[in-house]
Amino acid sequence: MKGGKSKSDTKSAKLSVNKKPAKGGKKAGKAAKDPNKPKRPASAFFVFMEEFREQYKKDHPKNKSVAAVGKAGGDKWKSLSEAEKAPYVHKAERRKADYERDMKAYNKKQAEAPKEEEESEKSMSEVNDEDDDDASGEEDDDE
Repeated sequence: MKGGKSKSDTKSAKLSVNKKPAKGGKKAGKAAKDPNKPKRPASAFFVFMEEFREQYKKDHPKNKSVAAVGKAGGDKWKSLSEAEKAPYVHKAERRKADYERDMKAYNKKQAEAPKEEEESEKSMSEVNDEDDDDASGEEDDDE
């Protein structure tokens, strides 16, 4: 069988395909999420849905379907006029302004934080260098 593949070659080829990382490779290089980072604000629709869900649950207490609530909320939102949407848009804009203020404070805090970390890393390396010097000195005394 000239040029044919054995079963072991086929298996290893199949396994190697599975081991390759995805094209984006996002998970491998993705930084950990900061729990202190402010959450993005809700859009006007989601502000509306917060109130709509409560009302819908009162009107339909036996309905447990999330999809039904979402569909009904979407239909209701589409049927609202611009004047009826205005309070929700205003609330969303206010939340966005608060978010932007919080993000400025967060980014300012983040910009200051790396300076402290760099100093601590530097001091750690200096301590390790001193330990290395002491360890080599002790070895010379034992000989």
